Amino acid sequence: MVPVPQTRPQTPPSLRRTPVQQRSAERLARILDACAELLDETGYEQLSTRAVASRAGVPIGSVYRFFGNKRAMVAALAHRNLDEYARRVSDRLAAAPLLDAYGAIDSVLDEFIAMKRTVPGFALVDFGVPATASGESAGEGDGAGGSEGDGDGDGGDGGERDGEGSGETPAGSLAEDPNRQVAERICALLATHLNRPSDDDLRRKVLVGVETADALVRLAFRTDPAGDPALIDETRHLLHAYLAHWLA
Repeated sequence: MVPVPQTRPQTPPSLRRTPVQQRSAERLARILDACAELLDETGYEQLSTRAVASRAGVPIGSVYRFFGNKRAMVAALAHRNLDEYARRVSDRLAAAPLLDAYGAIDSVLDEFIAMKRTVPGFALVDFGVPATASGESAGEGDGAGGSEGDGDGDGGDGGERDGEGSGETPAGSLAEDPNRQVAERICALLATHLNRPSDDDLRRKVLVGVETADALVRLAFRTDPAGDPALIDETRHLLHAYLAHWLA
């Protein structure tokens, strides 16, 4: 069997600029780590770029070097989550090349559940930005415009204010249909692992499975913060019944 390829991470469209130097990439990672931690502590509506900068130990200008507002920052976190999820599923499938359709479905679901339980911020922001809050537009900032440069040598303005007209792709464009993005990544992995074409039928079936699993897993974690085991089992049985015989 052909080894399962790891789907290629892409630069989040919400980034104002891509880090060039290693130090800048590490600083971006610290910003997103801080963002994830604060999402767990305060929720999305109370999140601010200034609080993230303080938690990450970077100047506020460093945050605005990469993001025009908190929504763009959270969109980048969601994008990173998707890359990490695809990597985990890819590694798990590659480690068990003889895994059948049932086992492949279990791998996809189990890694999603594991990230819900262990990855900071994932319970609130998995692969998409929360719905726009009352009074917030997808392109507006959080009112904490930066004025400090970060001096990391990547060039740029360091002092741009947040808000509309900042030039980056609106964060809402990333979050329009996150489940479709998830389905595309899963489809590619399953098609290679099960040695079958990634055609329209597979994409449609996987998308339905992703939408269904997303709704049921959210229900499981609303019922029990650790994920209600009975509801997770029901989700697994449903996915097996819907997908496994067709994938096989």
